[in-house]
Amino acid sequence: MSAVAHDEELANRIRELIGADPDLTEKRMFGGLAFLIGGNMAISASGRGGVLVRADSSKSDRLVASGRAHVAVMQGRAMPGWLRVDDEFLRTKRELAKWVTVGTGYARSLPKKG
Repeated sequence: MSAVAHDEELANRIRELIGADPDLTEKRMFGGLAFLIGGNMAISASGRGGVLVRADSSKSDRLVASGRAHVAVMQGRAMPGWLRVDDEFLRTKRELAKWVTVGTGYARSLPKKG
């Protein structure tokens, strides 16, 4: 059985919101298509639907309190700073833009990799 593919329409919407950025790369990881800024993952169009967003772990509780995101669970372990947002909260450009901004802002705050 092959891996579930990411949502290409969602990936295109993310590309449009990030725009031209010389530090942007795309990489298949975490079961989806991840968008990295300076080598740091910002947001991923998940193969399970929705997005996986990287955020400052000190802000995770506030972002989760919005009711639109929940802390990602990877291999049975909650991962503060990694948030999942389901498709139902990404329908509009404005909704998706919020999460793209969270992820890219955090990725840009980190030291560039390699």
